Amino acid sequence: MATADGTKVVPLISSGTAGPLGALHLPRLWTKLTLYHAGALADGYDFCGKGFDQMTIDGLNLKRDAVIDFMRTKPTYMDFERWVVQQNGGSISPDVIRRHNEAIRAYNHGDDLASGMRRASGVKDEAIADAVTLNMLEDLDELRDHVAGRVTA
Repeated sequence: MATADGTKVVPLISSGTAGPLGALHLPRLWTKLTLYHAGALADGYDFCGKGFDQMTIDGLNLKRDAVIDFMRTKPTYMDFERWVVQQNGGSISPDVIRRHNEAIRAYNHGDDLASGMRRASGVKDEAIADAVTLNMLEDLDELRDHVAGRVTA
């Protein structure tokens, strides 16, 4: 199943976005899993991958299977945040959130991958290697290709 009109959706929420809990990437993880469980996640996107998704799950002391199972219930984003807190005994320390966010911000793609992503997106500054920025640019390019009919399913 996709959206009502059969559209697959590019998850355009950046990994650099946080909800009220303050944890980066958590809104994107919720978005990808919500789209996946609706059959609407754009082709080529991991619904719960080994990169930022797993970093977020690990950083917030969650269990991957439990996250995926909970998301099958189609919770609102705030329900998801409350569930994340419940999985941590009712609170998450600001230090846990800070460490998680620092790890997300500090993650750089390897040289070959970053170079290819910069080239594909037209980024001339070779110093840009952080995964948050390069992934966001890739998503925007994917959206452009999707709406221009350049994506083949």
